[in-house]
Amino acid sequence: MEKHIIDEKTGISYTLQGDYYIPNLTLPPEDDTRPIGIWGIRHRDYLKNHRKAIYSIMLMDNTLHSYLADINEHAEDMFFRLFKDMAKSEGITEQLKAENQMLWVQEMNNIRNRAMEIVNSELIYV
Repeated sequence: MEKHIIDEKTGISYTLQGDYYIPNLTLPPEDDTRPIGIWGIRHRDYLKNHRKAIYSIMLMDNTLHSYLADINEHAEDMFFRLFKDMAKSEGITEQLKAENQMLWVQEMNNIRNRAMEIVNSELIYV
């Protein structure tokens, strides 16, 4: 049978585990209504593997999910803005799509890959 006590000064409850009292600590619920998306997942994996201290601190402070959701929103905005601007500056139009679909697909894939690389290097893997 586990024994529970509550420290009246701090209001923290403790459970007796063997010879030691262990605090019953839980994190408050995090606002996870906003999706973290693919960009947020990539950044989370980067933090987890290469910036372990930052990842751990944000996880313990209960700020990780909202931070990743913000990163995802910024990355999506940046990607679509870059994609649109590059297509416009390089003259990739619906007319090209009607005239030469294969060239249009090649050019759009090229633009998408370059935009993804920029977002990855400036927001995700830093």
